[in-house]
Amino acid sequence: MDQGRRAGVVSVMGVQTGTLVHVLAATLGLSAILLTSALAFDIVKYLGAAYLVYLGVKTLLDKTPVTANAVVERRSLGSIYRQGVVVAVLNPKTALFFFAFLPQFVDPARGAVGVQFLLLGLMFTLMALFTDGTYAILSGTAGGWLKRNQTFLRAQKYISGTIYIGLGLVTAFSSGGHKSS
Repeated sequence: MDQGRRAGVVSVMGVQTGTLVHVLAATLGLSAILLTSALAFDIVKYLGAAYLVYLGVKTLLDKTPVTANAVVERRSLGSIYRQGVVVAVLNPKTALFFFAFLPQFVDPARGAVGVQFLLLGLMFTLMALFTDGTYAILSGTAGGWLKRNQTFLRAQKYISGTIYIGLGLVTAFSSGGHKSS
């Protein structure tokens, strides 16, 4: 929202690139390791949770004064893209989604299971690209109005930081169908 529609769309592209890593892993059967190994699942889960908490703490500790005409430190589109990839790759729930949800649409009688998995995963990613991209464009568009809203500006960093930390804690303490090792 701070950097507009282009940054939002680039972030979405990063997230969907990270999702493609899960699609390929599921297609190759590598995500099965996350399903069968509580340790592997926990490692990915806690890395993802730690990253979200880090982003939240960093946001809350930011001392930059927030005003309607404050200059927000611009991050490069490459940095925004990489952050999206990292967030998606370190989300073990995405891997679980592909292994718990997609198999019900795969029919071995219709041909190669791997190809079906790949096509379904690509369709999911493409749909997410369009829907999330729409949200990014809408948020980027609303960003101008929100930047002029003093109440929103004062609350933004606290809301964002708290949401990141909350998501990290939920991720860390959710079982996701696995018992801790």
